[in-house]
Amino acid sequence: MKNIIRIILLLCCAIPTCMVAQHSSFFDLFRPYRTELLFAGDIMQHEAQLNAARTDSGTYSFSSNYRYIKGTIQKAGIAIGNLETPIGRSGFSGYPSFCAPDSLLHAVKAAGFDVMLFANNHCLDRGKDGALYTLDMLDSLGLIHCGVYRDALERKARYPLMLESDGIKIALLNYTYGTNGRNVPTPLVVNLIDKEVMAQDIQTAREKQADVIIACMHWGDEYTSIPPQRVKELSHWLIEQGVDHIIGNHPHVIQPIEIRENPNTPDRHTVVYSTGNLVSNMSLRGTDGGTIINMELKKFNNYTRVSSLKYLFTWIAPKNAKGKRDFTILPAATTIIEGNAHANSKLQLFLNDSRNLFLKYNKGNVTEFTIDTVRITL
Repeated sequence: MKNIIRIILLLCCAIPTCMVAQHSSFFDLFRPYRTELLFAGDIMQHEAQLNAARTDSGTYSFSSNYRYIKGTIQKAGIAIGNLETPIGRSGFSGYPSFCAPDSLLHAVKAAGFDVMLFANNHCLDRGKDGALYTLDMLDSLGLIHCGVYRDALERKARYPLMLESDGIKIALLNYTYGTNGRNVPTPLVVNLIDKEVMAQDIQTAREKQADVIIACMHWGDEYTSIPPQRVKELSHWLIEQGVDHIIGNHPHVIQPIEIRENPNTPDRHTVVYSTGNLVSNMSLRGTDGGTIINMELKKFNNYTRVSSLKYLFTWIAPKNAKGKRDFTILPAATTIIEGNAHANSKLQLFLNDSRNLFLKYNKGNVTEFTIDTVRITL
């Protein structure tokens, strides 16, 4: 470090003052930049969630769902979630054709999210009108969105999604394996997994001089804890094309995390195969929780890499003694449940399964983090 500082000082002394004034970007090369990105799992809205959110006046409120984790979300330089439901004016419903009231987006915004991924298999559940209304609502709330576009011209203007956080320029990509058999109506554009298209998008991100390229992939097989071979192969292909990091979703359960080191360069590539569910009414083993990923990026001398990768386990409690389910997102490792042995056993099962999975399959220096203790009575 001392040698590096000495070199910088010598270079500074050798440059005339007028040249320094005209080329202040020289010093930017040696200025360290740091930011934290947050990636959350699937934001779903089943019928039971609608019922729980309905108020006495007939409106809906989802804001309480995020009360224990919003501080974590708000601290991130950029917070990104996967919106697994279109938004509608009416006719709200759960699986298999999702449609949520706009109050769901108000809650997401208030919780601190900045970006919503929308290229997923449910984005066309309410057809063209539903997708367009969702985009309108996202824009009206100032929520940046990625993956679905009103037409090809909008995609060209807005994609790849270029973000900047604390001096680091990030290109965000988003693709889905499909749209549940629904054809994409013209002129709407949904980003589908297509190697030819993705290769061109990655090249465009390079041309826009992104410091880091992150692909958010809606892929894989539902309810399976290990990614299939085709997903692993696609992850290698994306990195070979120039993607730096990959964040996956869709399986609705947690899947392993890898940090891939390049033996010949300082490059480190993160692959999160599946973040699991952030909020849903699913109850199959493993679907009642997920991970929040905290990715710290550092940039020095025009080189950007992951300096820290951490995960927080989140969990949704089962029904209480009255048969009702509260969809508050809980910090799994620091939640204390009083008065319900069944719920405690479900929580411990989720934690044990998740930690054992990561212990066996994670690669690289990936660590768990926790937040303040929460006490609940069920």
